[in-house]
Amino acid sequence: MWLYLAVLVGLYYLVRWHRERQVVSHLRDKYVFITGCDSGFGNLLARQLDMRGMRVLAACLTEKGAEQLRTQTSDRLETVTLDVTKTESISAAAQWVKERVGDRGLWGLVNNAGISVPSAPNEWLTKQDFVTILDVNLLGMIEVTLSLLPLVRKARGRVVNVSSIAGRLSIIGGGYSISKYGVEAFSDSLRRELSYFGVKVALIEPGFFKTAVSSPKILCKTSKDVWERASSEVQQIYGEKFLASYIKVTEQIEGRLTHDLSLVTDCIEHALTACHPRTRYSAGWDAKLLYLPMSYMPTSLVDAILTWGLPRPAKAL
Repeated sequence: MWLYLAVLVGLYYLVRWHRERQVVSHLRDKYVFITGCDSGFGNLLARQLDMRGMRVLAACLTEKGAEQLRTQTSDRLETVTLDVTKTESISAAAQWVKERVGDRGLWGLVNNAGISVPSAPNEWLTKQDFVTILDVNLLGMIEVTLSLLPLVRKARGRVVNVSSIAGRLSIIGGGYSISKYGVEAFSDSLRRELSYFGVKVALIEPGFFKTAVSSPKILCKTSKDVWERASSEVQQIYGEKFLASYIKVTEQIEGRLTHDLSLVTDCIEHALTACHPRTRYSAGWDAKLLYLPMSYMPTSLVDAILTWGLPRPAKAL
């Protein structure tokens, strides 16, 4: 029995490997729009797809970021400034994309733009702190998608949404995990709806990589800032010792960050170019071997693992 099972599992992975190696034809004629190309995954992906010969439309938050990207790529790549929190900016970018793709439509939409701060224990934060992250990571992503869906449908193309392993496990307080859980839910419903039109939707769930989103320096600074404006009651409950320990734990993230961003961009490229893309991609060994398996464990066990070794508030029972 075990032999038959092993053979079946082996055949499954062999067939999957064969299917995933099949590549879409005429890639050089296909347009891909990527948000968040100033740095990190978006920047590397734009350069990677440009080298492959695809028609990259790169959206950057700043003109400086766009200018730097253009100096590193071919003349095929075009840039536009985009603030995903502003409807008028999204509308202008959608019109700009429409003028370039014409009747061919948009083959790929990669929603990559995102932020992670302010993040801290929830009680330290205000409603606006949550809104700040949700506006970029979730609501902005939804509005960009809805604005460009007619062009993607015309091309029977792909929507690739960059989520996070924090969309499987709520690892830290604040709006980041909430926004990524939202990205997962939106992508799941969108995938089913667009399947009727030949459009495929993929989710990318990276672990912790060395980008601005996971920068310990930025995370520590914002943690100190929100602590200083927290109420005196909250500061008493948690205590200065908790803050110091919390900052120390955050600083230690640096040693656990994966430096090879291509582990993520290769997943996105596959989702855009493969005839049979996956619905979900886990990027990074921490995602594959730690956080993804943990997401299937009993809640009480996950709580114990995630809180083990963390500082306790001064007034903890």
